[in-house]
Amino acid sequence: MVSTLERAAPAQTEHRRPREINLRIPGPTALPPSVRRALGGQMINHRGPEFAALQHETVEGVKRVFQTKNDVLFFPGSGTGGLEAAVVNCFSPGDPVLSITIGSFGERWCDIARAFGLAVDHMPLEWGTAADPDAVRQRLKSGPPVKGVLITHNETSTGVTNPIAEIAPIVRDAGALLLVDAVSSMAALPFDTDAWGVDVAITGSQKAWMIPPGMTMLSVSERAWQATEQAKLPRSYWDFRAMRRYMERGQTPYTPAITIMYGLREALQLIEKEGLENVFQRHHQIGEFTRRGVTRLGLELAGDPRYYSDTVTAVVAPPGVDMKAVHKRLREEYGVVLATGQEQWRDTHFRIGHLGYVRRADVQQALAALGEVLGRPLR
Repeated sequence: MVSTLERAAPAQTEHRRPREINLRIPGPTALPPSVRRALGGQMINHRGPEFAALQHETVEGVKRVFQTKNDVLFFPGSGTGGLEAAVVNCFSPGDPVLSITIGSFGERWCDIARAFGLAVDHMPLEWGTAADPDAVRQRLKSGPPVKGVLITHNETSTGVTNPIAEIAPIVRDAGALLLVDAVSSMAALPFDTDAWGVDVAITGSQKAWMIPPGMTMLSVSERAWQATEQAKLPRSYWDFRAMRRYMERGQTPYTPAITIMYGLREALQLIEKEGLENVFQRHHQIGEFTRRGVTRLGLELAGDPRYYSDTVTAVVAPPGVDMKAVHKRLREEYGVVLATGQEQWRDTHFRIGHLGYVRRADVQQALAALGEVLGRPLR
């Protein structure tokens, strides 16, 4: 089935530089034309009824995507800011937490927890692998009790998605809070906040939401609210309680990201029109299409095939190839921008983003250009 989004724009069939950059990175992502128009709206009073209506509409739409009845909070900031907000609102200095990391962004969250003085039980896994639910169960059983578990749903540094639906009940059975970094998965991959029992889910505007960077959105369960009332870590800007108090009366404690919310309102309408399940299916189909294309170029996919991400594909760089030169040629001659590898994968891997406002034609054009630069035509 071809989605409404794929029908909305013509395919790019020529390999010359397109009018716009083909941004095939895992965020920020390309913006649909209607979102770009919406971003040009005039400012409104953020203490007035127009903003209250905008906030109500977007919060309700975001709840539908999160699949939650929990409170949803909006903060101006990046996804990383949302991770810090989750930590400082749920814990006190010295609280024991389990941090499960499968790549760069999991490590970032682990570093945040350490910076705020939590007693972190670090469970680092090999890059390219996903967390095994049985291993998580054993870690929780064998170690001291923890107050929370920090885990990334979709790790963009490695192109791997963790099986949160299987891990969540294990965490709940252990009596711990489950905090999930869903920055690069929410609005692209299936994520059922309430059914899975996720206590805090965090996302960022610049990923599958099809809007610019600058806002983080979090869902907060009743268990997380109870923890917030007991938490002793310092918080001011990121205070969940202050944000909820103001949002309940249609405002925010400080200036909100009004233009991003204009874009979000339009993006939510696009998601509603396409249908959330169709959005998930489109990402899966394009993920499969990307992986087949990489294989047709004779390149090796990175990561555990059981847990390939449907928002970003990690690829092993061909031996002896100067990938800096490849990225430069792709950008300058074809208008294609791919993502480099990160940290220990910086010189050995690269990544292809396919999330948000993306069609097969975008990936096809990027793969064709990559094949020409590498001298590996699609087979």
